[in-house]
Amino acid sequence: MKPTLTAKLTSVLAALIFTGSVHAASCSAGESKDIVAVASSAGSFNTLVTAVKAAGLAETLQGAGPFTVFAPTDEAFAKLPAGTVESLLKPENKQKLVAILTYHVVPGKVMAADVKTMKAKTVNGQELSLNVTNGKVTVNGANVVSVDVAASNGVIHVIDSVVLPN
Repeated sequence: MKPTLTAKLTSVLAALIFTGSVHAASCSAGESKDIVAVASSAGSFNTLVTAVKAAGLAETLQGAGPFTVFAPTDEAFAKLPAGTVESLLKPENKQKLVAILTYHVVPGKVMAADVKTMKAKTVNGQELSLNVTNGKVTVNGANVVSVDVAASNGVIHVIDSVVLPN
């Protein structure tokens, strides 16, 4: 995809990082807010929102979509080695940040009921491995902890780890 589209989709990803508490809070009001607004108001996705803005993707994720975002929480980002997030937020690492964020975004709106064990092509062009075992879903080994957080331009599924592209 063109860098502009990739950058836009990365913004969508950052906005979609949510926790289970976000799901409850956004079910009624989420449909009227875009992905970035839902993530910003959740309070559990400060790192994701900061990263989306640093990557220049906020405007894209506020666009028409639809987007499906596998959104890591602040706790998920905290699992990364010390200094990783700070390093990624530096202007000289913007392209790497965009690649990581867009790896969390799948074009289209995929609801939990539609997920099966499969490969899903992400906005950055690489594939995620989705596995369903005994009703539990993982994305490249990250646990999906909350599903179907509605936004006006897509859906967010909360994950407990940051997934990294090759």
